[in-house]
Amino acid sequence: MKGGQKQMGKNNAIIITSIIAGVILIIAFLALNTFNSVVPSSKNSVTVQGSSTIKAMPDLVSIYITIQTNGTTSAEATTENTKMYDNLVEEMVLAGFSEEDLKTESFSVYENTYWDYEEERSKTDGYIANHYLRVELASDEMNKVSKVVDAAVKAEAGISYINFELSPESQNDYKAQALKQASEDAMIKAESIASGFDKEVGRLLSVQTSDFGYYPWNVYTARSAGGMYMEEDAVMAKEAAMSIQPGEEEIYASISATFQIK
Repeated sequence: MKGGQKQMGKNNAIIITSIIAGVILIIAFLALNTFNSVVPSSKNSVTVQGSSTIKAMPDLVSIYITIQTNGTTSAEATTENTKMYDNLVEEMVLAGFSEEDLKTESFSVYENTYWDYEEERSKTDGYIANHYLRVELASDEMNKVSKVVDAAVKAEAGISYINFELSPESQNDYKAQALKQASEDAMIKAESIASGFDKEVGRLLSVQTSDFGYYPWNVYTARSAGGMYMEEDAVMAKEAAMSIQPGEEEIYASISATFQIK
C-alpha cells in the first residue's frame, strides 16, 4: 500500500512538471509571435544614410589669450602670472572693456620638464603657470578685436588664436535645421530604394545620428608653442584682427535610419 502511494506521488509530480513545462513553452511561443509582429525581420527593412550641408553665419568672434610665467617654485610662478593678469586687466579697461570681459578657460601650474639630450634623461627646471582666457565679442563688434589684441600685446600676454564661432543659441538653430534636412534626405533615399523593388516604405524602425558637425572657424593661430608672447606673433595677430571679416561657412549633419519595407 505504501509502495503504491509513493508511485502515485511520483506520477503526480511528473504530471505537474509536464504541465508547467507546457505552459512555459506556450508562453514563449506567444511571446515570440508577438515580437515578430512588432519587430519585422531585417530581411524586410532597409537602412539608409541621410546627410545635409548648410551655410552658417558665425555670430561670435573669440580671442583666446595665454599668460605664461615661470618660477623656481609654483608660488613664484603663480605670483608672476597674477601680476601679468593684473596688467592685462588694466590695459583692457583702458581700451574700454571690463574685467568681466576676460573669461578664464583654465589655470594650471606644473613642473617645467624637459629632456636633456647630453645626459639622455628627463629633468625639471622650476615651474610654469598657464592662465588661458577668452574674450567674446558679437560679430558686429569686429572693430573691437584689434583693441583686445593691442591690450594683450601691451601686457605681453600671448594671443593663442582667434576664432569665428556660433553662440549656443545659433548652434541649436542650425543643428535643428541640419538634422531635419538629413532626415528628409534619408527618407528620399529609402523611398527611392523601395520603389526600385516595387515596394513601399513602412514605419521607421530605428535611427542613429552622428549629430552636428560644427567646429569653430579659425582665422589666426600663434606659431609659438604654448601661446607665449612673441613680438612676431603679436604683429601677425594685429594684422589678422584688422583684416578678418565674418563669412558663411559650411556645417554638416548625418543620420542612419532603418525603415520597414512592405
